[in-house]
Amino acid sequence: MDKRKGSTHARSRGRVEGQSGHPGSSRRKGRPMTTGRGRNGRSGTRHAKKVNRARKRRNKILFVMIIILLIMILAAGAVFFKRYGSSNEEADKEQYYGIENSDDLALIINNEVVKKEESSAESSSDSSTDSVIPGKVFDGQYYVAYQVLRDKINSRFYWDANERVLLYTLPDGNVSVSENSSEYTAVNETKSEDYVILKTDGDIAYIALPFIQEYTNMEYSVEQEPNRAIITSKWGEIETAEVKKDTQVRYLGGVKSPILTEVKKSDKVTVLEDEDDWMKVATADGYVGYIKTKFLKNQKKEKTSRDFTEPVYSDMTEDHSINMAWHNVTNAAANNAVQQVLASTSGLTTIAPTWFSLADTEGNISSIADADYVNYAHTAGLEVWAVFRDFHGGTNSYDETYETLRYTSKRAKLEDQVVAAAVAAGVDGINLDFELISSKCGVHYVQLVRELSVKCHQNNLVFSVDNYVPQSYNSHYDLKEQGIVADYVVIMAYDEHTEGSYEAGSVASISYLQDGIEKTLKKVSADKVIAGIPFFTRLWFETAKSPEQLSEEAGTEAASYPNKVSSKALGMEEAAQSVVNAGATAQWDEKTQQNYAKWSADGGTYRIWLEDAQSLEAKLKVIQGNKLAGVAEWSLGREESSVWKLISQYVN
Repeated sequence: MDKRKGSTHARSRGRVEGQSGHPGSSRRKGRPMTTGRGRNGRSGTRHAKKVNRARKRRNKILFVMIIILLIMILAAGAVFFKRYGSSNEEADKEQYYGIENSDDLALIINNEVVKKEESSAESSSDSSTDSVIPGKVFDGQYYVAYQVLRDKINSRFYWDANERVLLYTLPDGNVSVSENSSEYTAVNETKSEDYVILKTDGDIAYIALPFIQEYTNMEYSVEQEPNRAIITSKWGEIETAEVKKDTQVRYLGGVKSPILTEVKKSDKVTVLEDEDDWMKVATADGYVGYIKTKFLKNQKKEKTSRDFTEPVYSDMTEDHSINMAWHNVTNAAANNAVQQVLASTSGLTTIAPTWFSLADTEGNISSIADADYVNYAHTAGLEVWAVFRDFHGGTNSYDETYETLRYTSKRAKLEDQVVAAAVAAGVDGINLDFELISSKCGVHYVQLVRELSVKCHQNNLVFSVDNYVPQSYNSHYDLKEQGIVADYVVIMAYDEHTEGSYEAGSVASISYLQDGIEKTLKKVSADKVIAGIPFFTRLWFETAKSPEQLSEEAGTEAASYPNKVSSKALGMEEAAQSVVNAGATAQWDEKTQQNYAKWSADGGTYRIWLEDAQSLEAKLKVIQGNKLAGVAEWSLGREESSVWKLISQYVN
């Protein structure tokens, strides 16, 4: 019994110790025991592990997504900053100013940075300025290129690249400086400075800033790193503003534009342009760039000025209105006709015979002046202003006039000769009529006008200058300077259509006169302006061009006109008679303010715009309405006798 009990106990113990809790099963060797209750316990454990693994996977995915999101945010921020954020990049100042070498001097003139390509070819007169450096530093002194000086500071300086001399014309004569010299001649007095006044680099002249200032209403200051001169030569109203807080001046308007310089709170700047969020400004030390509008305050207008006495040129204008008639004298014998051409005139104050002309390109003149002619005119109560021309003499081309005037010694020779001839003949004035002036000759011609004006006034001669109606292509005649140094500026308000025109038209329509006067008065005061009117017109003949003619002209300006035209100049009476002879009738043309006629004959069409009392009166009303100094007529002997009384009604 005890044995059975022991066996039973052993079996029971063995089941308890070796079995897994499932009846009838036996413990498998090497399999670990589990806690929990049966199958459900093991399943819960596996589920928990699965949940843990899923959670870990989700966490990893979430982490990766967060990293990607952060990267995207950072990338977007970088793009946003790149596009909209402020740049701290500094501008290349030497490039900004156009400085290429250590001795280059940047110029900021009237709040504009001058770059070398800005200098005009006309101002250089003889050479291109593409390679001209605006400013230079020589031996510690600061210099400005002649082209820049003329264009932007003082156009009265004149450089003769052939004879290597710089001139400045004063009311009583020239200031003259030779290259590489500290000495100069002011009229007849020798003076000197403690620096070299004029340096040259090939044909390019550089003039010292302090010498320029002696003859110019300007101020300047100089800054380093880089070398630059800040020049003010225009005075009047400007707009200024105060900087609110420390900020930057940028090359262009926009936070990404490179920084030119820093400005401090309370700094004063000149406002040049308002571009809403940005202002274009100039700083006192020569930077021209942009500041955010919100960083400026106290914008206001200010008047700027400087004490300076401008030279005053002699004025020999008359105390009465001028009624001048040109007398086209073609040879010495024609002087004998003076009594005849004056016989039917009345109201004239001045007669202008065509006596002087350029004889050659060396500065010599030809003259057919006649003292007896002058004496007769004086007896008739007239002044004589002898005409000096650059055509119908020994020279007759643009190139010949240019070749003469571009040398100072040649100009001086012709000036002295013509003044001496005028004084010898006893005339009262010189009327300059140079019509063959090319754009490259412009600066030399204007210098002739200055110099001849001074010499005329020194010899008590009235000096007048003839001009075309102002157009963009003849601006080099410089009416403004003429109005300063000459006594009278004459506008030849005719030749609207000439012998070389491609179409028929008026010689002097009313609008042509009005336009000429209007443009001239923008440059010259009315009391110095004389309007020229014609005593002639043109009879035009036109025929349709053949297909062969049109083919030959293809690609030329002439091809734009369907008719072939020719013309001849007629005096007033001869023109009126041509209409009568043709059996035609002239009718008033409101547009041109002239009587107009046309007729068919000789296989084509004749057209004519008449100059008569009616057309001249329309012109005289315009002249009187603008209160001009007077009128001039081209030319004596071609008028109807009745016009003199009419002219006297408007010019007195």
